[in-house]
Amino acid sequence: MPHVTTKDGVALYYEEVGSGTPIVFAHEFGGDFRHWEPQMRYFARTHRCIAFNARGYPPSDVPEDPEMYSQDHARDDVLAVLDGLDIEKAHINGLSMGGFASLHMGLAYPERCLSLVVAGCGYGAKADAKEQFVRETTEVADRMENETMAVFGKVYALGPTRVQFQNKDPRGWQEFEDQICEHSSLGSANTMRGVQRRRPSLYDLEDQMRDLTVPTLIVNGDEDDPCLDAGLYMKRTIVSSALVLMPRTGHLCNLEEPALYNQICGDFMGRVEAGRWEMRDPRSMTTAIIATPGK
Repeated sequence: MPHVTTKDGVALYYEEVGSGTPIVFAHEFGGDFRHWEPQMRYFARTHRCIAFNARGYPPSDVPEDPEMYSQDHARDDVLAVLDGLDIEKAHINGLSMGGFASLHMGLAYPERCLSLVVAGCGYGAKADAKEQFVRETTEVADRMENETMAVFGKVYALGPTRVQFQNKDPRGWQEFEDQICEHSSLGSANTMRGVQRRRPSLYDLEDQMRDLTVPTLIVNGDEDDPCLDAGLYMKRTIVSSALVLMPRTGHLCNLEEPALYNQICGDFMGRVEAGRWEMRDPRSMTTAIIATPGK
């Protein structure tokens, strides 16, 4: 069973297919490597594609110590995949929890990133929602551990930003529900407590994001309400970024609209690989509406 080992000794399961410029896919909290199947099949035609399971998600290791789960661990697990597979630089494509990992990779290790896709990123980011987010993640983690994922996974799969997937693609959504119910109860609870609950707010990363020059694509579903304001904030802060809103789409944008997601990401990576991804023109960053003041 293929795996790479992190610096703290955690084995991470991965699958890869294709050849060419590498893409590493980082999954969301409710997902695993299987949730990138539409992208693995499509991009393997032109790229070397790697999808891995985060720590806490079998067949990756499930550390029992809650302190072995954090945003830094999630970021460095992506780096461990690059190092373990002797990849110097890669496109990093992440959704939700994986989107945070993608962004933090760009902030901490920009020299290892060809580009970043930061999709569905923003849950719990706003200061006025922090208390609510901490309360909900605490309650959810306790339920995952006590009720088991076989039970609570069915509740999680019907969240307000996931019903869009159920409405569009009942068969695909059912597969998603079945897979989340297979997740480790301990691993899911520890991930919720250590990574989700304790990660820094995006709004606390403003200075670092203003210095980020790695080509960045921010992708949100327009019905993924917790991520919309954060997406606009990142677009306004990261000078190397573009923002895409996918219509009538919730949180699982790569599964809800795989063809559109693949097209958007493919066009983005193509421009990056051609050296045609530019920084934002500073003349566009003004509070003026019609003309630059003094012109």
